[in-house]
Amino acid sequence: MRSHLLNDTTAERYRRSVTEGVERVAAKLATTDRPFTGVTVDALAPRIDRIDLDRPLLDEAAALDELEEVYLRDAIYFHHPRYLAHLNCPVVIPAVLGEAILSAVNSSLDTWDQSAGGTLIERKLIDWTNERIGLGPAADGVFTSGGSQSNLQALLLAREEAKSESAAELRIFASEVSHFSVKKSAKLLGLSPDSVVSIPVDHDKRMQTVALAHELERCERDGLVPMAVVATAGTTDFGSIDPLPEIAELCAQYGTWLHVDAAYGCGLLASVKRRDLLSGIERADSVTVDYHKSFFQPVSSSALLVRDAATLRHATYHAEYLNPRRMVLERIPNQVDKSLQTTRRFDALKLWMTLRVMGADGIGELFDEVCDLAQEGWELLAADPRYDVVVEPSLSTLVFRYIPAAVTDPAEIDRANLYARKALFASGAAVVAGTKVGGRHYLKFTLLNPETTTDDITAVLDLIVGHAEQYLGESADRGTSVASVASVISVTAVAS
Repeated sequence: MRSHLLNDTTAERYRRSVTEGVERVAAKLATTDRPFTGVTVDALAPRIDRIDLDRPLLDEAAALDELEEVYLRDAIYFHHPRYLAHLNCPVVIPAVLGEAILSAVNSSLDTWDQSAGGTLIERKLIDWTNERIGLGPAADGVFTSGGSQSNLQALLLAREEAKSESAAELRIFASEVSHFSVKKSAKLLGLSPDSVVSIPVDHDKRMQTVALAHELERCERDGLVPMAVVATAGTTDFGSIDPLPEIAELCAQYGTWLHVDAAYGCGLLASVKRRDLLSGIERADSVTVDYHKSFFQPVSSSALLVRDAATLRHATYHAEYLNPRRMVLERIPNQVDKSLQTTRRFDALKLWMTLRVMGADGIGELFDEVCDLAQEGWELLAADPRYDVVVEPSLSTLVFRYIPAAVTDPAEIDRANLYARKALFASGAAVVAGTKVGGRHYLKFTLLNPETTTDDITAVLDLIVGHAEQYLGESADRGTSVASVASVISVTAVAS
């Protein structure tokens, strides 16, 4: 079994095996004509269930053949231009190259003696991102698994900096369309169920600063502690960006930690055309960025940035076997001193390779393309009488709802939209997301693929209408049938 270990004696086998795997994926990418096959759980689960993991195939080619059947054939391919659902981006080749390298070398970024140059590369990228944000010379940060972890750590730091004697006194303020991880983080941090105060949004789905000011004032009046305000730069549902300068002013007035969740909107840091949409982010105490959303990186590649490096001490613990205190005096850079994680992948390498090959402007141009596409998509929807579109996009998200001409019952329209989304997914022709607005069901395009065109958008909108009308037609037929039966019963009863 030692022949399977990656080392000096197996380097050639490694080359052959990885090459064969890459060739199969490349062939799949080249021939995929839709984002999904439409396979169901009931169809796929038995294929996986019948595999006996205690009876290995003992051959990598056979394992790849099996993988084709249970995974590659039916995977959901984000690179396809009609994958329009969630915040999943197609990935750039330099980042995939970095992924292959980091997986093989397998550095762990918790301590210097497990990573060496990897630690310095990660720190350089943190500094680069902080410069793009404008957090100042004392800024620092660390790579994380994703936006949820970054938000959790940011609120942990805010809780400790609030220095309240009672967790029950602490309050977090976030818009009503902020990410669910804010409430989840509050629970994980041991805060009370009512610790997160939901701030209403305006027509553009941006936090209302007048309402925020009112809630901060009430918090102070009630003897509570305004622990943090979470402003969102790119909400998951709408891509909306809260008014950061005004929120920063209120945080300064009340001495409140300002966290900006820019997991989605961080692509603006590289944008050539839209960087000003993040004006005010430089005043944040902490910022979440997800490079694996709008920097076109493979999952995972994310970071938490902080204005004051000293605040990261709240995540620091020392262990003699890992990062003893003496290492601080010896100026040995251990990233575990800043992180909620211990063992941690060298995910920073993917972004490093991307910047060294493409440059920041190259990333920004791609993100600008999808934002431009969203604007064109909004114009199409706004001019289409079949659809109601919620808000003009700030980034690359469109939320809309099919409105049939002959149906006025909102519940029936809900069911038609839900059916259309499900039927579209089952067909595999396209993948779209869904959400609720004002209690009603809406559909959502999250446009993160520069290869997607307005022709793709138009085609998918037509497919949605077709599925929705099929549902409504079947529903009408069912209603007619039920009415006919009821009529017969009524006539029979009268005759009796």
